[in-house]
Amino acid sequence: MTERVTGEDPREGQPAGSATRAPGEAPNLDESVRRVRAAAKETLGSGLATGRALRRLVSADFALARSALGRALAWSAVSVVFGASAWLLAMGAAIALLQSWGLSWLASISIAMAISLLVTALAAWRVSVFFDHAGMHATRRQLTRLGMFSESTHDDDDEDVPPPAQTPRTP
Repeated sequence: MTERVTGEDPREGQPAGSATRAPGEAPNLDESVRRVRAAAKETLGSGLATGRALRRLVSADFALARSALGRALAWSAVSVVFGASAWLLAMGAAIALLQSWGLSWLASISIAMAISLLVTALAAWRVSVFFDHAGMHATRRQLTRLGMFSESTHDDDDEDVPPPAQTPRTP
């Protein structure tokens, strides 16, 4: 006699009574219960794997958001420093140089201002890029696929896109 481990059925991998069952005959109760239990285990395993994958995605998205927020703050500091110091330092040197070339005060100040604004605009653009990374787009996409936190709200009256058509259900 073989020793049996509690909780394991040695016939679990085989359909019970399939050798004695005629084709087209309904399976007996214990075979049906084993099939339902196996399907439930697979479903639970799949749900747990999906939950783990979603948890890893959210964790990675938060890490990206933290990194992007830090970089955005650093580029914001660069923007402020260049916006202020470029105006003060480059203005004096550029105006002196442009005045020595024979340009008027207005033209000299305008050119210094354009250079400062160009660097400030570059830094502001980099800030917007990194803030976009902090939007957790991958997590929101996956949650929308799961049917949670759907971003497609049709509350705006001036929206041009009509809502999707409903398919009729047949009984």
